[in-house]
Amino acid sequence: MMRRIRACFDAANVLEVDTPALSRYAVSDTQIESFEIQQSLISQRPMYLRTSPEACMKRLLCAGYPDIFSICRVFRDGESGQRHQPEFTMIEWYRLGFGLQDIIDDTTRLIAAALDSVVPRHEPDQYDYREIFLASAGTDPLTASVEELANAADADSALRRSLGDERDDWLDLLLTTRVAPLFDDHRLTVLRHYPARQAALARLCPDDPRVADRFEVFFGSLELANGYVELVDPEEQLRRMRADNADRKQRNRAVRPHDRSLLAALDAGLPPCAGVAVGFERLQMIHDKTDDIRDVITFAFEADQ
Repeated sequence: MMRRIRACFDAANVLEVDTPALSRYAVSDTQIESFEIQQSLISQRPMYLRTSPEACMKRLLCAGYPDIFSICRVFRDGESGQRHQPEFTMIEWYRLGFGLQDIIDDTTRLIAAALDSVVPRHEPDQYDYREIFLASAGTDPLTASVEELANAADADSALRRSLGDERDDWLDLLLTTRVAPLFDDHRLTVLRHYPARQAALARLCPDDPRVADRFEVFFGSLELANGYVELVDPEEQLRRMRADNADRKQRNRAVRPHDRSLLAALDAGLPPCAGVAVGFERLQMIHDKTDDIRDVITFAFEADQ
């Protein structure tokens, strides 16, 4: 499978790059937690294991690199179980000048090449986030109140107390329990145009600023890929970092230092591009017809080890 993936990139003239696993900065995204090294012989400040190669790859693009990809080990704290491991393999790539549909098509082609003949070569189903929420959960994710989202989830009092007023948590719950289980078990499904609140590092859609040019690819209910047309504005990038940290503070999570190296690179100029991250082990899960990631990892992590 790895050979097929590299052959696919080679045929598209995408250059393989390598980036550091250790950084002075951690991602500010409230949905992702970094492993932190508190003490180091080389630094008085904390250091972090990468959760993705994204920041360094964008710095390469700012420095003039062409289309690039990386296959590397990444680390995420608090993720262990049937579909998650704290250490896993990520395939990440960036294509210059690509729009949303271009990068969606590029992603589904690579997934199809990786899986070869294991998955039937159907055209993927494609839905807008708002469209599928209205059809599957009976609620508008762009306008519904937290109370309406909780009602759509049939939430009991304990769940309402647990999630409180965290709107994005309610949307994620509905996606997991009401929307994704209805996806076709035998083909890829693309979910695009996530709400602007969940833009991550995607640009807002030029035709509708209520949504972002972000997408995810699923096989059945299993998420395989997360990608977007990249945000290139350094001021907006800084604003989102500050918003993430405000959210982190509200949730009593560690506030992260702003990645000054990335901001400086963006200030120098990130060319218009789109990027994607794919979990390699999840592709293996489909290939091996298992719903447990531990079946495809030789040395799987168990929480009680």
